Amino acid sequence: MEKIARGVNRSANRPLLSIDPGPTQSGWCVLHNGTVTNSGVSDNGDVLASVYLWRGPLAIECIASYGMAVGKDVFETCIWIGRLIQAYEYPELVRRIYRKDVKLHLCGSPRAKDQNIRQALIDMFGGKEKAIGRKATPGPLHGVKSHAWSALAVAIVALEQMREVA
Repeated sequence: MEKIARGVNRSANRPLLSIDPGPTQSGWCVLHNGTVTNSGVSDNGDVLASVYLWRGPLAIECIASYGMAVGKDVFETCIWIGRLIQAYEYPELVRRIYRKDVKLHLCGSPRAKDQNIRQALIDMFGGKEKAIGRKATPGPLHGVKSHAWSALAVAIVALEQMREVA
């Protein structure tokens, strides 16, 4: 909980918390001024507790039906999405981002895979050397791992949608 909350900034230009929910753990990312200030994968209970405290914008990847049979994990994830949205101070303001929108926005194709999305994010931030960097000279995406990449993709799409509305 404290790890996520460290990204909170009370200034007018607030950081965005984005979440890629899962059935037991969720990837999350705090994006502020074009830099990932914090990211990780945490147990859903910890993410839920952090959402209660979060006062900046919030974006969550949501699930859409495409007519295929799904299993227990998808339904558990749906429950967590609802819990996370309800935990936010203003649930009606949560940006709901769908995976298809992420794929289209970042890759231009609904058939894009996770690796394509990750590469698109790295390219967007100037290529691997500049985006990720090294330990001594970290880039804006340094430290992003695992499901936090999906959360970062959600953040990028949410920010674009927020700009279109403004």
